[in-house]
Amino acid sequence: MDSNIMLLMHPMTGVLAILCALWVFVDTLNVSEASVTRIKNVSILCSILIWLTYIVGGYWYVVYYGIDKEIIKSGPWPFAHNIFMEIKEHVFLMLLLLGTYLPIAANKNIAVSKPARKILLWVSGFIIPISLFMEGSGAIISSAVKIGLLFKLS
Repeated sequence: MDSNIMLLMHPMTGVLAILCALWVFVDTLNVSEASVTRIKNVSILCSILIWLTYIVGGYWYVVYYGIDKEIIKSGPWPFAHNIFMEIKEHVFLMLLLLGTYLPIAANKNIAVSKPARKILLWVSGFIIPISLFMEGSGAIISSAVKIGLLFKLS
């Protein structure tokens, strides 16, 4: 697969996962018997997208990130790797767990069980800000590579 397509797939699947988690959250706030199947399906899609984001990003990290890391660390923004990438490397594991649990939490009881709804709201509610932080961190890391390259050219 072309590295440019992979580089775009990683944040794209991440953003789609955020939108799915938000969809699950809002749909759960207004749950009815008719929306239970939709919530379950969107939660499965969210889980798949989180895992796909991990697989594509992990492949990029293993194959290509070494060069980017050197550019970042030798440029004017070494904190982008030292802080943001280090946080991403560890926090993403929590997203994998939450994303995997989301379809499990979206069981058929959510229409009638308030505790089941609360669990689903908490799980999808945690996915949203954590994923937004991950997207923002990725933007900082990507900018650090660009700034590092410009720094080397000047």
